[in-house]
Amino acid sequence: RPQQQKQKRHQAMLSNITRNNRVVTGGGIVGTVTKVSADDNELTVEIADNVRVKVLRYTISEVLSKPDPAARKAAKSGPEEERKGGLLEKLGLK
Repeated sequence: RPQQQKQKRHQAMLSNITRNNRVVTGGGIVGTVTKVSADDNELTVEIADNVRVKVLRYTISEVLSKPDPAARKAAKSGPEEERKGGLLEKLGLK
């Protein structure tokens, strides 16, 4: 019974994969889904900038949480940008 439950959860996870989900393949490659094919058996996964690979849906071992757009924007700005902005605000230049 526990094995059947695990298999059902895995099937549900695979059927709910959409664009922009971060996934881990069976080989351990982490990437972002950029396209779900019309026949739903293939996914196009971007593993680096402008590097896309096609993988079969059943080779996905895990779906990581979808990245939060606000957190991604904050990570891009970084602490250096925050210091510059804070200094400019203190000086009344911003």
